Amino acid sequence: MGRAQSWRGARCAERFRRRRDLTHRYQERRLDLPIALKDCPAWARRFGGNGQISGHRERFDEPKPVGSGLILQPTGLTVLADLGLLDDILALGSRIDRLHGADAKTGRTVLDVRYDAQRRSRFGLAVHRAALFGVLFGAVRREAIAIETGVELETLETGERATLICGNGRRIGPFDLVVDASGSRSRLRQRVQNPGELRPLAYGAFWASLGWRGDGFDEHALLQRYDRASVMIGVLPIGRPEPGAEKMAAFFWSLKPADAEQVRATGLDAWKARLVRLWPECEAFTRQLDSFDQLSLARYGHHTLKVPAGRRWAIIGDAAHSTSPQLGQGANMALLDAAALNYALIGTDRVDTALEVYVRARRWHVRVFQALSLMLTPFYQSDSTVMPFVRDRLVASVAKIPPAPNILASMVAGTMIDPFRRIGIKEAQWPLRCGG
Repeated sequence: MGRAQSWRGARCAERFRRRRDLTHRYQERRLDLPIALKDCPAWARRFGGNGQISGHRERFDEPKPVGSGLILQPTGLTVLADLGLLDDILALGSRIDRLHGADAKTGRTVLDVRYDAQRRSRFGLAVHRAALFGVLFGAVRREAIAIETGVELETLETGERATLICGNGRRIGPFDLVVDASGSRSRLRQRVQNPGELRPLAYGAFWASLGWRGDGFDEHALLQRYDRASVMIGVLPIGRPEPGAEKMAAFFWSLKPADAEQVRATGLDAWKARLVRLWPECEAFTRQLDSFDQLSLARYGHHTLKVPAGRRWAIIGDAAHSTSPQLGQGANMALLDAAALNYALIGTDRVDTALEVYVRARRWHVRVFQALSLMLTPFYQSDSTVMPFVRDRLVASVAKIPPAPNILASMVAGTMIDPFRRIGIKEAQWPLRCGG
């Protein structure tokens, strides 16, 4: 035990020394780095600590989280550990050890993935978006980073420096670098060469954040029920949105956004009755729903920028690559982008060189997981009858045969391709216990 503690202490000291030396190199000059922010205050926190950010611009009247629950994979948790925020988020979230899905009619297991199949002690952490936002935003405020709200950014002009243009014609800048973290419907993205179009996916989901009810559910698992690929019901324990709050669950039902009005017209009671017929234990959650107003409709799209950077600006998160949440990588990809851009800028004196390093560092990890998401989503969300048949009979059987469990675990964890080495960070040391 003493040796292990000494070894870990030495590793922490070495990592701190390396980051300190790099930071001192970079602090010799100051860059003005505004952030068009939607879903990645992690980048503001990271560079605010180095005294580099002039501020960030937020479209809403006040910064706030958007969405329900998500799973922080070992990738995203490693970035939070590198920021010194791992303990804060562990105190709020719910540790997830496995993902389990079954056919709603037969009870046949069709998905069973354990994080520790690839590497012992790995896990995911399910969190309310408010918890992740609160941890990151609290760190941003502690760094006294300026935040300007109610700003509707329209485009930007780039040259020797970059200037943001607002919808009302106001000009903000100039800046050394603009970071676009404004989400999948980014307007700024249209300025990049070959931006492509966001392709809407046929299926989205109704979701709600509800009080956690443990009877018949595992607090350390994402549980799902399927009826072919046209119906997917999910219950994800997401811990607490803030310290002292009650434990919650993200509850979701997949459907086509085009069918949402028809479902509403049929009535809440009819929809709840159908859901309970497929998964009786879910009545513990459906009885918390009194109105469709408690349900949000999520719409998904697929889009990948070939080069998530331009002259004097970088694109991270969903603005650079968005897809179905089937693999649960979205927030984790954004955190990895933020870390990659941070270390690229720290490691060189030239912004254009740093952007090239950032693009290279993230290229293959993003492309592989975007392709996997596009390929696998129809097995769980589509009108196909063939794909769920293959999923239930063939894939479910093959998934039990080594090395399939390891491969599935690496897909879910986000580590099928090592995302850490090119960025310059090492995977976190995982605690044995966590969760709020």
